[in-house]
Amino acid sequence: MSDEALFEKGLPIRRAVLGADYVDASMARADDFMMAFQRATTSWAWGWAWGDPTLDRKTRSLLNLAMLTALGKPAELKLHVKGALTNGVSVEEIKAALLHATAYCGIPAGLEAFKAAHEVLVTEGALPAGETR
Repeated sequence: MSDEALFEKGLPIRRAVLGADYVDASMARADDFMMAFQRATTSWAWGWAWGDPTLDRKTRSLLNLAMLTALGKPAELKLHVKGALTNGVSVEEIKAALLHATAYCGIPAGLEAFKAAHEVLVTEGALPAGETR
C-alpha cells in the first residue's frame, strides 16, 4: 500500500481515536517541515499499525499506555488516555495497565504515568475532582 493510501486510511482512524479537533489543529499548524511528520505519523502509526485489523482499538490503546509509560512520555500518554476512553477502556482497565507497566518499568515511570492519566481522567469527568483516600 502506498504512503498516500496509508495516509487516507489512517486519517479517519486518527481522528476517531484522538479527536478530530486535535488532529485537524495539528495538521493546520504544520508548516511544510512539520507536515512531513504529520503525514508519516498518520500513514505509519494510524494507517499501517492502527489500521491493521488483527488487534482491536481497545487492545491497541492499552498497549500504547504501557509503551508510553515505559518510554517516560507523559504528554503523549495524556493524549492516549483520552483516546483509550474513546476506545472503551474503563478507568479500572487504565489503572491495571499502568500498574502492570509500573511493575516492569519502575516506580518513577509509573508515577509519571499515573499523574498524567489522573489529570486526563479528572478533566474528562471519568474521575471526580478532588477525590482523596
